[in-house]
Amino acid sequence: MTMNHTMSVAFRVDASLDIGTGHVMRCLTLADTLSSQGSPCRFICREHEGHLIEHIRSKDYPVHVLPASISYRMGHQKSPTTKTPAHSNWLGCDWQVDATDTLTILRDDVPDWLVVDHYALDERWESALREGCQKLMVIDDLADRSHACDLLLDQNLGREACDYISLVSSHCRLLTGSQFALLRPEFAALREFSLQTHQTTRLKSLLVTMGGIDLNNATGKVLEALKTSPLPPDCQITVVMGARAPWLEQVHAVAAAMPWTTEIQVNIDNMAQVMAESDLVIGAAGGTSWERCCLGIPSLLVILAENQIHGANALEEYGAARILGTPEDIHHTLSDGISILMNSAEMRNMSTAASKITDGYGSARVLKAMESSE
Repeated sequence: MTMNHTMSVAFRVDASLDIGTGHVMRCLTLADTLSSQGSPCRFICREHEGHLIEHIRSKDYPVHVLPASISYRMGHQKSPTTKTPAHSNWLGCDWQVDATDTLTILRDDVPDWLVVDHYALDERWESALREGCQKLMVIDDLADRSHACDLLLDQNLGREACDYISLVSSHCRLLTGSQFALLRPEFAALREFSLQTHQTTRLKSLLVTMGGIDLNNATGKVLEALKTSPLPPDCQITVVMGARAPWLEQVHAVAAAMPWTTEIQVNIDNMAQVMAESDLVIGAAGGTSWERCCLGIPSLLVILAENQIHGANALEEYGAARILGTPEDIHHTLSDGISILMNSAEMRNMSTAASKITDGYGSARVLKAMESSE
Protein backbone atom coordinates (compact mmCIF):
# COMPACT_ATOMS: atom_id res chain seq x y z
CA MET A 1 0.00 0.00 0.00
CA THR A 2 1.53 3.33 -1.01
CA MET A 3 1.12 5.90 1.76
CA ASN A 4 2.87 8.92 0.27
CA HIS A 5 -0.23 10.66 -1.08
CA THR A 6 -3.91 10.03 -0.37
CA MET A 7 -5.40 7.38 1.88
CA SER A 8 -8.99 6.56 2.68
CA VAL A 9 -9.84 6.93 6.37
CA ALA A 10 -12.84 5.88 8.48
CA PHE A 11 -13.40 7.23 12.00
CA ARG A 12 -15.27 5.33 14.73
CA VAL A 13 -16.13 7.98 17.31
CA ASP A 14 -19.15 9.11 19.34
CA ALA A 15 -20.49 12.17 21.12
CA SER A 16 -23.17 12.02 23.82
CA LEU A 17 -24.26 13.69 27.04
CA ASP A 18 -21.88 11.32 28.89
CA ILE A 19 -19.00 11.41 26.40
CA GLY A 20 -19.16 15.11 25.53
CA THR A 21 -18.14 16.59 22.18
CA GLY A 22 -14.33 16.59 22.37
CA HIS A 23 -13.64 13.20 20.79
CA VAL A 24 -15.66 14.04 17.68
CA MET A 25 -14.14 17.52 17.46
CA ARG A 26 -10.55 16.29 17.49
CA CYS A 27 -11.37 13.57 14.93
CA LEU A 28 -12.89 16.27 12.70
CA THR A 29 -9.63 18.24 13.04
CA LEU A 30 -7.63 15.23 11.86
CA ALA A 31 -10.17 14.57 9.08
CA ASP A 32 -9.80 18.17 7.89
CA THR A 33 -6.01 17.75 7.77
CA LEU A 34 -6.38 14.51 5.79
CA SER A 35 -9.01 16.00 3.46
CA SER A 36 -6.77 18.97 2.71
CA GLN A 37 -4.32 16.40 1.28
CA GLY A 38 -7.04 14.77 -0.82
CA SER A 39 -7.76 11.82 1.48
CA PRO A 40 -11.47 10.86 1.65
CA CYS A 41 -12.81 10.53 5.20
CA ARG A 42 -16.05 9.13 6.63
CA PHE A 43 -17.46 8.66 10.11
CA ILE A 44 -19.26 5.87 11.95
CA CYS A 45 -21.24 7.18 14.95
CA ARG A 46 -23.87 5.80 17.29
CA GLU A 47 -26.98 7.94 17.67
CA HIS A 48 -26.69 8.68 21.39
CA GLU A 49 -28.53 11.55 23.04
CA GLY A 50 -26.25 14.54 22.43
CA HIS A 51 -24.70 13.11 19.22
CA LEU A 52 -23.01 15.37 16.64
CA ILE A 53 -24.02 13.52 13.48
CA GLU A 54 -25.58 16.54 11.75
CA HIS A 55 -22.58 18.68 12.69
CA ILE A 56 -20.22 16.16 11.07
CA ARG A 57 -22.40 16.07 7.94
CA SER A 58 -22.38 19.88 7.83
CA LYS A 59 -18.59 19.56 7.33
CA ASP A 60 -19.31 17.43 4.21
CA TYR A 61 -18.26 14.09 5.69
CA PRO A 62 -20.48 11.01 5.16
CA VAL A 63 -21.74 9.52 8.45
CA HIS A 64 -22.88 5.91 8.89
CA VAL A 65 -25.34 5.98 11.79
CA LEU A 66 -25.51 3.15 14.32
CA PRO A 67 -28.77 2.99 16.33
CA ALA A 68 -28.78 3.95 20.02
CA SER A 69 -30.16 1.64 22.66
CA ILE A 70 -31.86 3.63 25.42
CA SER A 71 -32.41 0.52 27.55
CA TYR A 72 -28.68 -0.20 27.49
CA ARG A 73 -27.73 3.29 28.68
CA MET A 74 -30.27 3.26 31.52
CA GLY A 75 -29.90 -0.31 32.73
CA HIS A 76 -26.51 -1.64 31.68
CA GLN A 77 -24.03 0.00 34.05
CA LYS A 78 -21.62 -2.93 34.35
CA SER A 79 -19.10 -2.79 37.15
CA PRO A 80 -15.65 -2.67 35.51
CA THR A 81 -13.60 -5.86 35.51
CA THR A 82 -10.11 -6.55 34.25
CA LYS A 83 -11.62 -7.37 30.85
CA THR A 84 -14.08 -4.48 30.69
CA PRO A 85 -12.99 -0.88 30.02
CA ALA A 86 -13.97 1.50 32.82
CA HIS A 87 -16.09 3.51 30.35
CA SER A 88 -17.75 0.51 28.66
CA ASN A 89 -21.28 1.83 29.31
CA TRP A 90 -20.50 4.81 27.04
CA LEU A 91 -20.78 2.51 24.02
CA GLY A 92 -24.54 1.94 24.30
CA CYS A 93 -24.29 -1.78 23.46
CA ASP A 94 -21.97 -4.74 23.95
CA TRP A 95 -18.62 -4.37 22.18
CA GLN A 96 -19.32 -7.45 20.02
CA VAL A 97 -22.49 -5.81 18.65
CA ASP A 98 -20.58 -2.61 17.90
CA ALA A 99 -17.76 -4.54 16.22
CA THR A 100 -20.22 -6.44 14.01
CA ASP A 101 -22.11 -3.24 13.10
CA THR A 102 -18.88 -1.41 12.24
CA LEU A 103 -17.41 -4.32 10.28
CA THR A 104 -20.58 -4.61 8.19
CA ILE A 105 -20.14 -0.97 7.13
CA LEU A 106 -16.41 -1.24 6.38
CA ARG A 107 -16.42 -4.55 4.46
CA ASP A 108 -18.01 -2.95 1.39
CA ASP A 109 -15.24 -0.36 1.12
CA VAL A 110 -12.20 -1.28 3.23
CA PRO A 111 -10.34 1.92 4.26
CA ASP A 112 -6.57 2.32 4.38
CA TRP A 113 -6.95 3.50 7.99
CA LEU A 114 -9.58 3.00 10.66
CA VAL A 115 -9.19 5.62 13.42
CA VAL A 116 -10.96 4.78 16.69
CA ASP A 117 -11.39 7.36 19.46
CA HIS A 118 -13.53 5.74 22.15
CA TYR A 119 -12.80 5.01 25.83
CA ALA A 120 -15.29 2.09 25.72
CA LEU A 121 -13.31 0.10 23.13
CA ASP A 122 -10.17 -1.97 23.62
CA GLU A 123 -8.02 -4.66 21.96
CA ARG A 124 -10.94 -7.11 21.65
CA TRP A 125 -12.93 -4.73 19.42
CA GLU A 126 -9.79 -3.63 17.55
CA SER A 127 -8.76 -7.23 16.82
CA ALA A 128 -12.26 -7.97 15.52
CA LEU A 129 -12.00 -5.00 13.12
CA ARG A 130 -8.70 -6.09 11.55
CA GLU A 131 -10.37 -7.49 8.44
CA GLY A 132 -12.24 -4.20 7.99
CA CYS A 133 -9.17 -1.99 7.49
CA GLN A 134 -5.57 -2.00 6.26
CA LYS A 135 -4.21 -0.13 9.30
CA LEU A 136 -5.72 0.78 12.66
CA MET A 137 -5.02 3.89 14.73
CA VAL A 138 -6.22 4.54 18.29
CA ILE A 139 -6.61 7.96 19.91
CA ASP A 140 -6.54 7.61 23.70
CA ASP A 141 -5.93 9.70 26.81
CA LEU A 142 -6.15 7.14 29.59
CA ALA A 143 -3.52 4.42 29.16
CA ASP A 144 -5.90 2.16 31.11
CA ARG A 145 -6.51 -0.76 28.68
CA SER A 146 -4.77 -2.85 26.02
CA HIS A 147 -4.90 -1.99 22.30
CA ALA A 148 -4.36 -3.92 19.06
CA CYS A 149 -3.29 -1.11 16.71
CA ASP A 150 -0.54 0.05 14.37
CA LEU A 151 -0.42 3.63 15.61
CA LEU A 152 -1.51 5.12 18.94
CA LEU A 153 -1.86 8.82 19.73
CA ASP A 154 -2.06 10.23 23.27
CA GLN A 155 -1.72 14.00 23.03
CA ASN A 156 -1.59 14.73 26.75
CA LEU A 157 1.13 16.73 28.48
CA GLY A 158 3.58 14.49 30.32
CA ARG A 159 2.38 11.35 28.56
CA GLU A 160 5.31 9.11 27.56
CA ALA A 161 5.67 6.01 25.41
CA CYS A 162 6.52 3.94 28.49
CA ASP A 163 2.94 4.47 29.74
CA TYR A 164 1.72 2.29 26.85
CA ILE A 165 4.54 -0.21 26.36
CA SER A 166 2.73 -2.97 28.26
CA LEU A 167 -0.60 -2.15 26.55
CA VAL A 168 0.36 -2.45 22.86
CA SER A 169 2.32 -4.86 20.68
CA SER A 170 5.96 -4.20 19.79
CA HIS A 171 5.08 -3.13 16.21
CA CYS A 172 2.76 -0.33 17.37
CA ARG A 173 4.15 3.17 16.84
CA LEU A 174 3.44 5.54 19.75
CA LEU A 175 2.84 9.28 19.39
CA THR A 176 2.79 10.68 22.93
CA GLY A 177 2.83 14.21 24.30
CA SER A 178 1.20 17.53 23.53
CA GLN A 179 3.38 18.27 20.49
CA PHE A 180 0.87 15.93 18.77
CA ALA A 181 -2.24 17.77 20.03
CA LEU A 182 -4.88 17.84 17.27
CA LEU A 183 -5.69 21.54 16.86
CA ARG A 184 -7.50 23.27 14.03
CA PRO A 185 -5.17 25.39 11.82
CA GLU A 186 -6.60 28.71 13.04
CA PHE A 187 -4.86 28.19 16.40
CA ALA A 188 -1.40 28.04 14.81
CA ALA A 189 -2.38 30.97 12.57
CA LEU A 190 -3.30 33.18 15.57
CA ARG A 191 -0.48 32.00 17.83
CA GLU A 192 1.97 34.85 17.20
CA PHE A 193 -0.68 37.56 17.58
CA SER A 194 -1.96 35.98 20.80
CA LEU A 195 1.47 35.48 22.38
CA GLN A 196 2.40 39.12 21.77
CA THR A 197 -0.93 40.34 23.15
CA HIS A 198 -0.55 38.32 26.34
CA GLN A 199 2.86 39.77 27.18
CA THR A 200 1.27 43.15 27.92
CA THR A 201 -2.07 42.37 29.43
CA ARG A 202 -4.29 43.07 32.39
CA LEU A 203 -7.51 41.31 33.26
CA LYS A 204 -10.25 43.02 31.27
CA SER A 205 -11.76 40.17 29.25
CA LEU A 206 -12.68 36.77 30.71
CA LEU A 207 -13.79 33.71 28.76
CA VAL A 208 -15.80 30.89 30.38
CA THR A 209 -15.95 27.64 28.39
CA MET A 210 -16.93 24.26 29.83
CA GLY A 211 -17.16 22.19 26.66
CA GLY A 212 -20.00 21.61 24.24
CA ILE A 213 -22.37 19.75 26.62
CA ASP A 214 -21.57 20.80 30.24
CA LEU A 215 -23.88 18.17 31.69
CA ASN A 216 -23.52 19.34 35.33
CA ASN A 217 -23.88 23.10 34.70
CA ALA A 218 -20.31 24.02 35.64
CA THR A 219 -20.87 27.22 33.59
CA GLY A 220 -23.69 28.35 35.87
CA LYS A 221 -21.62 27.54 38.97
CA VAL A 222 -18.69 29.58 37.63
CA LEU A 223 -20.93 32.60 36.95
CA GLU A 224 -22.47 32.39 40.44
CA ALA A 225 -19.01 32.22 42.03
CA LEU A 226 -17.77 35.14 39.91
CA LYS A 227 -20.39 37.42 41.51
CA THR A 228 -18.29 37.61 44.68
CA SER A 229 -14.90 37.63 42.94
CA PRO A 230 -12.48 40.59 42.64
CA LEU A 231 -12.91 41.05 38.86
CA PRO A 232 -12.24 44.65 37.79
CA PRO A 233 -15.40 46.73 37.21
CA ASP A 234 -14.64 47.17 33.48
CA CYS A 235 -14.13 43.44 32.85
CA GLN A 236 -16.17 41.84 30.05
CA ILE A 237 -17.25 38.20 30.37
CA THR A 238 -17.85 35.94 27.37
CA VAL A 239 -19.47 32.51 27.81
CA VAL A 240 -19.21 29.90 25.03
CA MET A 241 -21.64 26.96 25.01
CA GLY A 242 -22.94 24.30 22.63
CA ALA A 243 -26.50 24.41 21.33
CA ARG A 244 -27.14 20.97 22.90
CA ALA A 245 -26.07 22.08 26.39
CA PRO A 246 -28.96 21.16 28.71
CA TRP A 247 -28.49 24.20 31.02
CA LEU A 248 -28.31 26.85 28.29
CA GLU A 249 -31.55 28.59 29.27
CA GLN A 250 -30.63 28.78 32.97
CA VAL A 251 -27.18 30.16 32.12
CA HIS A 252 -28.82 32.92 30.05
CA ALA A 253 -30.81 33.89 33.15
CA VAL A 254 -27.73 33.98 35.41
CA ALA A 255 -25.77 35.97 32.80
CA ALA A 256 -28.48 38.64 32.65
CA ALA A 257 -28.06 39.26 36.40
CA MET A 258 -24.24 39.51 36.40
CA PRO A 259 -22.55 42.71 37.69
CA TRP A 260 -20.38 42.71 34.53
CA THR A 261 -21.34 42.72 30.86
CA THR A 262 -21.79 39.02 30.14
CA GLU A 263 -22.32 37.75 26.60
CA ILE A 264 -23.28 34.17 25.73
CA GLN A 265 -22.15 32.78 22.37
CA VAL A 266 -23.54 29.46 21.12
CA ASN A 267 -21.98 27.05 18.58
CA ILE A 268 -19.32 29.51 17.46
CA ASP A 269 -16.91 28.70 14.64
CA ASN A 270 -14.24 31.28 15.55
CA MET A 271 -13.10 29.87 18.90
CA ALA A 272 -9.43 30.66 18.25
CA GLN A 273 -10.25 34.34 17.70
CA VAL A 274 -12.46 34.51 20.80
CA MET A 275 -9.74 32.84 22.89
CA ALA A 276 -6.94 35.03 21.52
CA GLU A 277 -8.90 38.16 22.49
CA SER A 278 -9.40 36.90 26.07
CA ASP A 279 -6.98 37.74 28.90
CA LEU A 280 -7.99 34.77 31.04
CA VAL A 281 -9.98 31.57 30.47
CA ILE A 282 -11.93 29.62 33.07
CA GLY A 283 -12.23 26.33 31.25
CA ALA A 284 -12.77 22.60 31.43
CA ALA A 285 -9.56 20.62 31.88
CA GLY A 286 -10.14 18.62 28.68
CA GLY A 287 -8.93 18.83 25.09
CA THR A 288 -9.42 22.60 24.81
CA SER A 289 -6.50 22.98 27.24
CA TRP A 290 -4.13 22.48 24.28
CA GLU A 291 -5.90 25.22 22.31
CA ARG A 292 -5.32 27.63 25.19
CA CYS A 293 -1.68 26.57 25.48
CA CYS A 294 -1.04 27.12 21.77
CA LEU A 295 -2.32 30.70 22.15
CA GLY A 296 -0.52 31.24 25.47
CA ILE A 297 -3.67 32.07 27.43
CA PRO A 298 -3.63 31.87 31.25
CA SER A 299 -6.21 29.37 32.51
CA LEU A 300 -8.14 28.43 35.62
CA LEU A 301 -9.13 24.77 35.22
CA VAL A 302 -12.36 23.07 36.26
CA ILE A 303 -12.15 19.26 36.40
CA LEU A 304 -15.37 17.85 34.92
CA ALA A 305 -14.39 14.18 34.83
CA GLU A 306 -11.92 11.87 36.54
CA ASN A 307 -10.08 11.34 33.26
CA GLN A 308 -9.12 15.05 33.22
CA ILE A 309 -7.16 14.94 36.50
CA HIS A 310 -3.86 13.67 35.02
CA GLY A 311 -3.73 16.40 32.36
CA ALA A 312 -4.82 19.15 34.76
CA ASN A 313 -2.10 18.23 37.27
CA ALA A 314 0.52 18.24 34.53
CA LEU A 315 -0.57 21.72 33.36
CA GLU A 316 -0.45 23.10 36.92
CA GLU A 317 2.98 21.57 37.58
CA TYR A 318 4.21 23.15 34.36
CA GLY A 319 2.96 26.58 35.49
CA ALA A 320 0.57 26.79 32.53
CA ALA A 321 -2.68 26.83 34.54
CA ARG A 322 -4.16 26.72 38.03
CA ILE A 323 -6.68 24.08 39.12
CA LEU A 324 -9.93 25.30 40.69
CA GLY A 325 -11.14 21.76 41.37
CA THR A 326 -14.52 20.25 40.53
CA PRO A 327 -17.68 22.33 39.86
CA GLU A 328 -18.56 21.87 43.57
CA ASP A 329 -15.22 23.44 44.61
CA ILE A 330 -15.53 26.59 42.51
CA HIS A 331 -17.32 28.79 45.06
CA HIS A 332 -14.39 28.23 47.49
CA THR A 333 -11.48 28.52 45.05
CA LEU A 334 -12.42 30.96 42.29
CA SER A 335 -11.84 34.28 44.08
CA ASP A 336 -8.31 33.30 45.14
CA GLY A 337 -7.51 32.09 41.63
CA ILE A 338 -8.58 35.40 40.13
CA SER A 339 -6.82 37.45 42.84
CA ILE A 340 -3.50 35.80 42.00
CA LEU A 341 -3.94 36.53 38.29
CA MET A 342 -4.77 40.20 38.88
CA ASN A 343 -0.98 40.45 39.04
CA SER A 344 0.24 41.10 35.46
CA ALA A 345 3.57 39.33 36.07
CA GLU A 346 1.71 36.16 37.15
CA MET A 347 -0.41 36.26 33.99
CA ARG A 348 2.65 36.81 31.82
CA ASN A 349 4.52 33.89 33.41
CA MET A 350 1.54 31.60 32.97
CA SER A 351 1.16 32.67 29.33
CA THR A 352 4.82 31.95 28.60
CA ALA A 353 4.72 28.54 30.29
CA ALA A 354 1.53 27.57 28.42
CA SER A 355 2.95 28.63 25.05
CA LYS A 356 5.84 26.16 25.36
CA ILE A 357 3.52 23.14 25.59
CA THR A 358 2.24 22.96 22.01
CA ASP A 359 2.70 25.00 18.84
CA GLY A 360 -0.49 24.04 17.00
CA TYR A 361 1.10 21.77 14.38
CA GLY A 362 0.23 18.42 15.97
CA SER A 363 -2.18 17.41 13.19
CA ALA A 364 0.57 17.74 10.57
CA ARG A 365 2.86 15.52 12.69
CA VAL A 366 0.14 12.88 13.05
CA LEU A 367 -0.54 12.98 9.29
CA LYS A 368 3.17 12.47 8.61
CA ALA A 369 3.21 9.46 10.97
CA MET A 370 0.20 7.94 9.19
CA GLU A 371 1.81 8.45 5.78
CA SER A 372 5.12 6.94 6.84
CA SER A 373 3.69 3.87 8.61
CA GLU A 374 4.54 0.87 6.47
